[in-house]
Amino acid sequence: QVQLVESGGGLVQAGGSLRLSCAASGRAFSSYAMGWFRQAPGKEREFVSTISWTGGSTYYADSVKGRFTISRDNAKNTVYLQMNSLKPEDTAVYYCAAEGTQVQMTRPLRPNYWGQGTQVTVSS
Repeated sequence: QVQLVESGGGLVQAGGSLRLSCAASGRAFSSYAMGWFRQAPGKEREFVSTISWTGGSTYYADSVKGRFTISRDNAKNTVYLQMNSLKPEDTAVYYCAAEGTQVQMTRPLRPNYWGQGTQVTVSS
């Protein structure tokens, strides 16, 4: 079992930046691929980004490529999402997720575990 707790959401103006954090507890964090999803009001949850268990590979949705950066610190059991050049369409609840796989990440995460989410609101 893995417990995930997100933080760092908030209100920011378009063009601004935020950094989300996800603290994990439970079974060996370093053996899980990690990632982020988001869900805007009235829309389905969508994949944002993922990082492999070693941090050696990352994969992004086209909508955030070049603006968002995912990273992890296995010593701190934490994964991050640095979000730059934010747009109003990035407004959503952002969810941290974990998948028990040790492959290089060249595809969206297929979560086994989810966090509770953190709200990101980008004003125009």
